[in-house]
Amino acid sequence: MNFARSSQSLLVLASLLILPLACDEDKFFDSQISGQTQPAAVREDKSERQRAVVDALFSSDVDTKQILFGDLHVHSSYSWDGFLFTLPMVGGEGAHPPADVCDFARYCSNLDFYALTDHAETLLPENWAASKESVRECNARAGDLDNPDLVAYMGFEWSQAGLTPQTHWGHRNVIFPSTGDDQLPARPIGAGPKPELFSGLRDAIHSARLIQPSGWGRYSAYSDFLGEVIGWEPCEAGVDSRELPVTCQEFAADPMTLHEKLDQWGFDVLEIPHGMAWGTYTPAGSDISKHLDPAQFDPDKQTLIEVMSGHGNSEQYRSFREFELAEDGSRICPAPTEGYLACCWQAGEIMGTRCGDLSSEECEDRITKARQYAVDTDVRPNRVFPDAAPEEWLDCGQCRDCLKPSFGYRPRETAQYAMALAKPTADPDAKLRFRYGFIGSSDGHTGRPGTGYKQLERGMMTDAVGRPDARLEDLGELANRMDDPQMPFQPARGAIGVQGTDNRVQSFLYPGGLAAVHSKDRSRESIWQAMKRREVYGTTGPRMLLWFDLLNGGPEPLPMGSELQMKENPRFQVRAAGSFKQKPGCPDWAREGLPADRLTRLCRDECYNPSDDRRAISAIEVVRIRPQQTVDESVDLLIEDPWMRHECEPNPNGCVYEFEDAEFIEAGRDVLYYARAIEEASMALNGTPLFTEFDEAGNAVNVTLCRGDFGQDGCPAPVQENAWSSPIFVDQLTEVAEQ
Repeated sequence: MNFARSSQSLLVLASLLILPLACDEDKFFDSQISGQTQPAAVREDKSERQRAVVDALFSSDVDTKQILFGDLHVHSSYSWDGFLFTLPMVGGEGAHPPADVCDFARYCSNLDFYALTDHAETLLPENWAASKESVRECNARAGDLDNPDLVAYMGFEWSQAGLTPQTHWGHRNVIFPSTGDDQLPARPIGAGPKPELFSGLRDAIHSARLIQPSGWGRYSAYSDFLGEVIGWEPCEAGVDSRELPVTCQEFAADPMTLHEKLDQWGFDVLEIPHGMAWGTYTPAGSDISKHLDPAQFDPDKQTLIEVMSGHGNSEQYRSFREFELAEDGSRICPAPTEGYLACCWQAGEIMGTRCGDLSSEECEDRITKARQYAVDTDVRPNRVFPDAAPEEWLDCGQCRDCLKPSFGYRPRETAQYAMALAKPTADPDAKLRFRYGFIGSSDGHTGRPGTGYKQLERGMMTDAVGRPDARLEDLGELANRMDDPQMPFQPARGAIGVQGTDNRVQSFLYPGGLAAVHSKDRSRESIWQAMKRREVYGTTGPRMLLWFDLLNGGPEPLPMGSELQMKENPRFQVRAAGSFKQKPGCPDWAREGLPADRLTRLCRDECYNPSDDRRAISAIEVVRIRPQQTVDESVDLLIEDPWMRHECEPNPNGCVYEFEDAEFIEAGRDVLYYARAIEEASMALNGTPLFTEFDEAGNAVNVTLCRGDFGQDGCPAPVQENAWSSPIFVDQLTEVAEQ
């Protein structure tokens, strides 16, 4: 008897017996919006609480705008990775279609606005249509259009990931002000097909389906979805976007082409870069300066940048580099410094532990090989030793002193670095610069916008996934087994696929950030205009209140996001108040507004539920950046972080700080300033990524991963949550402007 063949036959038979039940169970996207308009008292309570802070922080009876909180980066299960997160292999709980996004935003996180931004590359025509309809229905349930309880915007994510620094443009959310079919493109615009990724995923799903036949229906649905994406007919290149068939798959390979296509439609639009410093897909050595190429940059569309998400902080610049360049252009692996351990260096250390009975000469030769192989990879240097435990890589590639840093930190893709850049134009008095406003958002993939309101339920509040079935884990280990563990492997550049993910990334997934706007009122148009004029700020998740004004720029103070020329030293004022401490559970109005089973599934019975106590603001910092005057001017001395720091007295009503730049006129160069409000310490999920331990010499010697085991507490640690204002851009007054 052929035992192996018989076992396989039994497995297939069992799978077929389970198949009908599993497929009947998993009707993925049938969910409908359940909640109606919030009670008016909910909005009134928000307004009254905010007014109390204004009365305490402002010396006179001023008519301030409302601060509204939202999430401009939300994925449902219509995204390929959102769909993946529904599967049993990662502990998924089933599908979260756009209806879940609306109910979660209205009842769980109690946001004021959100944007649905599924990945364009996998947003099939029927799902694009369903998304638009769901967003419109969400808005229809918002009540008075001038005072809605929630505003939903429609958009998509353009997800480009080049395999080398030269070809990498990154990911951007494209968001539109209106939601009618005649006010949106006929189809989302992706960055390009990903056949290798999706074919590899499909193969993996087929294996998982056999190992976990109880999830056969869900796996089959995902396989079918990937098959549709792979077979989706591309649109004809070079044809006006308005003339293309509705059902073809439209691509724009670079920002220039994306802008051309958006211009053909003629709609107002926001194009928001995000995840810039996230090394999971951003190649080592990437430099955001190439985005200032006039052909690729559109300042009218690109007014905002996402500095914080559930994938970490991309704000702070650091001077370390993933590699150095020799005169011939080859890469050199840098030695460790106090603040940074390059992964190429650690590859050599791992090789050193494997030398065993090799001669010292051969051992050194292989250490050199390991470092060179790793430094020559653009992403995932851990593929040099695919069988190495993630702990063996220590904290290589990470920013050790950044708040909630992005994994595999890319310093020349950060917001601070971008703001220090300037390129010459035909006008000698004008330079091309990024003038971004700062926001945060979640980038969550389970249809849950605004997850940063409580630091619990890691599987709900972050993109961290559970460890797979032991049999699936064994399969992964088998795939990573090396023929010769004593010989480093040289990965092919450009060959990524689904293999080689660094499991340390689970320790760098956080509850999402938030976008805050200073808006005249709660209407769709007022929120949109606040974003367009950059009167916005970002937070790490908590709903801190922040004002940042230029006091002497005109007859009235000018808010964050303003841009002007001056011939006197600027004076500023920062006001900030901490977020509300949260009560457990959900408020009565939320429990009455959603069916109990839906509240449990979406919110896990934990909603935004503020107490009457605010956390204190412990400090206010000011960052000063003086943009380049020449393209070869080093940015290291141009970014002053912090330039000023004010320690705040413990006060639940908040903190006020005024300052002046006494050097502005004398220095004779343009400057931008932004404020960072720092809250008193509180516990946060993955608050200390990797929990790195150091020896007396300052070398990393051990890390503890937050692996995502089911039931794990999410690795909380004390963190001082932040809010970042948008910059105020103060240029020197030129003679031409003065005339």
